[in-house]
Amino acid sequence: LKDIRPLLLLFSIFIACNGAQDGHSQNLKSTGNEIKSVVPGAENTFAYFSHLKNQRVALVANHTSVINGVHLVDSLNASNINIKQVFAPEHGFRGKADAGEKINDEIDSKTGIPIYSLYGKNKKPSPESLQNIDLVLFDIQDVGVRFYTYISTLHYIMEACAEAGIPLIVLDRPNPHAHYIDGPLLSEKFQSFVGMHQVPVIYGLTIGEYATMINGEGWLKDQIKCDLTVVQCLHYDRNNHYTIPIKPSPNLPNATSIQLYPSLCFFEGTSVSAGRGTDIPFQCYGHPKLTKDFKFTPKANDGAKYPKFKDQEINGVDLSKVKLEDIYNLQRLDLSYLIDAYANMDDASNAFFLDNNFFEKLAGNENLRRQIKEGISEEEIRKTWQQDLIEYQKVREKYILY
Repeated sequence: LKDIRPLLLLFSIFIACNGAQDGHSQNLKSTGNEIKSVVPGAENTFAYFSHLKNQRVALVANHTSVINGVHLVDSLNASNINIKQVFAPEHGFRGKADAGEKINDEIDSKTGIPIYSLYGKNKKPSPESLQNIDLVLFDIQDVGVRFYTYISTLHYIMEACAEAGIPLIVLDRPNPHAHYIDGPLLSEKFQSFVGMHQVPVIYGLTIGEYATMINGEGWLKDQIKCDLTVVQCLHYDRNNHYTIPIKPSPNLPNATSIQLYPSLCFFEGTSVSAGRGTDIPFQCYGHPKLTKDFKFTPKANDGAKYPKFKDQEINGVDLSKVKLEDIYNLQRLDLSYLIDAYANMDDASNAFFLDNNFFEKLAGNENLRRQIKEGISEEEIRKTWQQDLIEYQKVREKYILY
């Protein structure tokens, strides 16, 4: 059996490239009378495998980097691609580390390939780490939200490749929020690893499209350009609801959490829990001083070793039963949760916002905190970012592939 395993892997790759139904059967696109499943860029192997032959390849990957259920590392190894090393983003190569947890370099126990962390002492590959590399291959499932740090890792990978004169291939994957844009644009004053570019919270591009925008808008240092190739998805329509088959990070376990994440992540800059340490992260919120009936107790778990209010019962709101299609069809950043929590918090003026600027880094500006505290309505707040969205839309349109 061991001897035929590479052949089985290659057969699974071939099936994926021909639009097999089993890998992503929940994500369908109708073409006339024919129904075809979405094929992510990684599974569109005919578009890029030949470019990897006889090359020394560095892979930017995590647990979401799969071809029809087989990890990309294993698929490339089975095809005798020379993988020299792997770069891993936030949450690590296996995708189990806490948000913000520093990750160390390691050796993959299965393949013996070195794994270099891009969420530890370095956020950007060093020149030394790219020596003896001919090509970099990037394949990570993004969720299309500005403060989700995989696009920041993409930026630094592009910059390092441009500086070293190494081509980069990005294997595109669908974005569950690609069908709309919303939220305030990032002010340059609040640039950080949770927001590097002047885009709205929900920027409406796949990660491949986003890479072309980074290049096209000159956002890399000194406006250098990366030698970039994007391997596109097949049969993908951004207006069709796409369900990610593998949770992209520990606290986004399902489609509901992913759809609520852009709205509930603002709580990370407050004293309110967004459900880390529960079975429904980013599907609830709570605080001991919140005047709500739902009770939950955060516990240490994979991806939340030190959750807010660990082992303490708190009051909150359960959103896990909200209809997914209602969230999807809303097509907007929902500030009602944030406004509701502030309005229903005892002594909110002192207990709600953290004494740092992390909330501003998430919001991208210094206005939203003030607007919430002053009791400005959601619709009035939304009006303050509409003109910026109009201008951003003109930029976005230049890079849409689907």
